[in-house]
Amino acid sequence: MKHLALLLILFIGISAYAQEYETLPPDYIKTIEFTSESDLSGTPIIRLGDRLKLTFDDTRALVEDFYYVVEHFNYDWTPSKLAKNEYITGFDNIRIFDFKNSLTTLQPYTHYELSIPNKNLRSLKVSGNYMLKIFNSDKQMVFSRKFIVFESLVDVRTQIRRSRNLDDINQKQLVEYTIGREGFIFRNPEETINTVVIQNNDLESAVYDVKPLMISGNNLVFNYPKKTSFWGGNEFLFFDNRDIRVASLNIERVELYELYHTFLRRNFVRENREYVFNPDINGSFRINTVQGPDENRESEYAVVHFSLDCRKDLEGGELHVYGRFNNYNLTDETHLEYNKKTGLYETQILLKQGFYNYKYVYLSANGEFNDHFISGSHDITENDYVILVYYRNVGARFDSVIGVGSANSRNIIN
Repeated sequence: MKHLALLLILFIGISAYAQEYETLPPDYIKTIEFTSESDLSGTPIIRLGDRLKLTFDDTRALVEDFYYVVEHFNYDWTPSKLAKNEYITGFDNIRIFDFKNSLTTLQPYTHYELSIPNKNLRSLKVSGNYMLKIFNSDKQMVFSRKFIVFESLVDVRTQIRRSRNLDDINQKQLVEYTIGREGFIFRNPEETINTVVIQNNDLESAVYDVKPLMISGNNLVFNYPKKTSFWGGNEFLFFDNRDIRVASLNIERVELYELYHTFLRRNFVRENREYVFNPDINGSFRINTVQGPDENRESEYAVVHFSLDCRKDLEGGELHVYGRFNNYNLTDETHLEYNKKTGLYETQILLKQGFYNYKYVYLSANGEFNDHFISGSHDITENDYVILVYYRNVGARFDSVIGVGSANSRNIIN
């Protein structure tokens, strides 16, 4: 019994400090948008003191009691040691009171909204990694979403270069950056500084644990030849069904059964094809409708049909539809099945009216992810990059975010 108790204590101790991942929503929760006041839907990266907004739909069309909790995390998404009153002013674990039913839609739903700060949770006190967790009345977690709060204590000067490796110079983009500000003293930066590089707001493909390569005066230099390189990929595909009844650009036809069905034009493998610039919103989406002025409550839900003409050998792997519409997660819903009758890989996803970016990705039989297997990769593809600078000062109990840098690859240099 003593050994069993010891093992249990060790397991609890390890679990308490394990990295925490976002909880995927159940099937009835749709269209989660978690943004700052001005951003497209994505993982919010906000300045300390700015406002967050969460919206989502419950397609059961019930008046459910949902509660929100905010938790603080370290750089590596393990729980921080801060007490609740050290990182928020006010209270969380409060019911979401702002909800309304949909209007005249074939798919009924209840639309929920939450803003932070609010009259109960009046402010976030410190920068760093956070997670917003949504619970039901039975105290079961429904879903969770990450967000990051920063302070502008240092400058992050960033540039995008072509790869230094001649083998992939036409396919990859290299992110180089320098951190510093006059008057800010880094103490033991090799131990106290960590950075993260994010492409197109996709935390799943971000590069973590990037330490300073060298120190130049009071500047930290991050000029790695490979570590901070990314596949350039290709521009995202898109469709726009703001007018739910019209077969517009990239939509082949619309059919009405119990719900609207939007059939997209078939897509093709773009690997080894010439790059074509096509403006996108880098994987994001935006809800909109021409059927009424209130896009949150009057937008219809449509069953969107995706189809891909792919003759490549998958070697036991899978193809998925990929984008911000489901927070870059690979699920049964995004998995494309081969249809012997059409000779195409197909899937269908229930999505709210709007403008959507998406692409096709590959998951090998041994679990390796490849986002350019279908799309191909080009060094001149337009991508957004964000650099987060984490700092744990000597004696500090949490990782703060002291600076954010950004760059776009349309300004790529050799």
